[in-house]
Amino acid sequence: MSTGVTASDEVATTFQDFKLGKGEKLRFYIYKIEDQKTIVIEKKGERSKTYEDFCGELPESEPRYGLVDVEFKTTDGRDTSKLVLITWNPDNAKIKPKMLYSGSKEAVKTALNGVGIHINATDHSELDFESSILPVCQKFS
Repeated sequence: MSTGVTASDEVATTFQDFKLGKGEKLRFYIYKIEDQKTIVIEKKGERSKTYEDFCGELPESEPRYGLVDVEFKTTDGRDTSKLVLITWNPDNAKIKPKMLYSGSKEAVKTALNGVGIHINATDHSELDFESSILPVCQKFS
């Protein structure tokens, strides 16, 4: 399903710097769809922020996309990190925004080319680090 929504140039250019560790040292980005047309950066999280801080920045009843640099230990004990794209589409959001975000996910995935871990979450239990995020990250490390 194509919604006609596109990602702003800023989304792609800041992602390249984020991925390569250039420029501003950040932990996460939160993106929103503006005017039902364009995916834009809504918030940035400083490097000192945590995954829990990222989750706290997601609106309770509105969809968003989030890109977060998750640090963790591999199953064999090595420290590492992975970029994770989270589609936050809460159950209690209105139907039209939920459909718009679901149908526009390919646009954000294209702008964030190279992110290997994509997670869909509809409630906070699906954002739990230990039970939901960490196992997926370890699987891809």
